Amino acid sequence: MTRSADMAAVDVIVENLLAVWRRPSVRQMFPWLFLVISFLGSLLKQLDLVPKTYFSSSRNVLNVYFVKVSWGWTLLLLTPFLLISNLPFSRNVTFLSRRILSLVVATAVWYICTETFFYIEDVTGSCFETVRMEALQKEFVSKASCRRAGFHWHGYDISGHSFILSYSALFIMEEMAPMASVKTSSLSALLKMALNWLYVALNLVLVIWVWMFACTSVYFHDLSHKLLGTLCGLLGWYLTYRVWYLKPLSPGLPPHRQPKEQK
Repeated sequence: MTRSADMAAVDVIVENLLAVWRRPSVRQMFPWLFLVISFLGSLLKQLDLVPKTYFSSSRNVLNVYFVKVSWGWTLLLLTPFLLISNLPFSRNVTFLSRRILSLVVATAVWYICTETFFYIEDVTGSCFETVRMEALQKEFVSKASCRRAGFHWHGYDISGHSFILSYSALFIMEEMAPMASVKTSSLSALLKMALNWLYVALNLVLVIWVWMFACTSVYFHDLSHKLLGTLCGLLGWYLTYRVWYLKPLSPGLPPHRQPKEQK
């Protein structure tokens, strides 16, 4: 009886979440949310209007156990969700492989962007003995070697947090779309339960990403660092889901309609 009640409660939560995401305005405005937060948060930081809190420390639990491994969390939840939610649309191996390919593409975008950020910080930086950029240490020519020696590296530090949190959130938003029209009646009770829990977990993670993005905006980095990181996240999402995935030779967009409607 308790298990049935729990499942019913999860069903209600899922329906409420779906009601939010079914609104076209929510999906349309969601990408703009990150630019607004980044700009306003940076302004508040510049004016020093936000008091220090638990989240102003980079050692807060969400940053240490979630944000620093955010791409791992995104893939861990999205991979099984993507497979299960796409089964009612088609069990064709080619179709499912193309959906899995979207995870590979997103991982490539994440890797290329983060490595580029590291490279830019290396080539534009110098090693100093203190945080105040005193006593230049010319013998260290990379951030890694400088920090290993106990010194401080100062370069153009594009915000990796702003990039990965905005990009992950938009990626999750796009790949959760099939849930709005999937026929769970075609799934076994176990798969339906797993799908519902994964959907709730993905929405929870998405909320965490937005919250930590806001914390990054008001507590860390300079305005240009955060805006550039955010723009890279938005550009990575836009070029895939709004440009490339509309073409025939691509992983394609997540299915939004029922199989009968697709026919």
